[in-house]
Amino acid sequence: MGFLHDSLMWLEPYLMQYGYLLLFAVIFVESFGVPAPGQTLLIAAAVLASHGKLNIAMVLFIAFLAATIGDSLGYAIGYFGGHRLIQRFGRYVRIGDAQIQRMQTSFTRYGGWVVTFARFFEVLRQVNGLVAGTAAMSFRRFLLFNATGALLWVGVWGLGTYYLGRHLRRYAGYFDQGSLYFILVLVVVLGGLMWYLLAQGRRRRP
Repeated sequence: MGFLHDSLMWLEPYLMQYGYLLLFAVIFVESFGVPAPGQTLLIAAAVLASHGKLNIAMVLFIAFLAATIGDSLGYAIGYFGGHRLIQRFGRYVRIGDAQIQRMQTSFTRYGGWVVTFARFFEVLRQVNGLVAGTAAMSFRRFLLFNATGALLWVGVWGLGTYYLGRHLRRYAGYFDQGSLYFILVLVVVLGGLMWYLLAQGRRRRP
């Protein structure tokens, strides 16, 4: 049935035992930089909710809360300690003051779009808040786009999976085969949107 089906089968007993607490904890730690299967766990919880084993309203609320708070903690870590961390470890990944300056400029201009859609991409989902904080993005602006991104993410993978949950196991293998195409299409669409916004920004400059 594919990797997705196997993951759901593996996570289901833990969700049944620890429920919403596990869902919150995993998504929370993933959101401030710790590698964890937050998205897979959200999908598994939504599938269980579609079978009446969990409450879908609680699943969506817990996931949204964990994602928003976790990213905000990542922002705080980046804002108050990001530069020190980069000065200490940045040379190992070739990041220095010049890269930080460019990062700050990028987040000032386009950071809202990055924060909003970062949660849909692996790695970006984990470092999104850290990067925004390190780049000194306004916290109120970050929180607005962070909450919007979390809401979209929970809606797609939580609510969307809930409505398709009764048939998800049957089509899990096809989902795994088509996931690469889905990601490619999403990247193209988001890339086109970003290109359009950049073009509009250049036209408005004096």
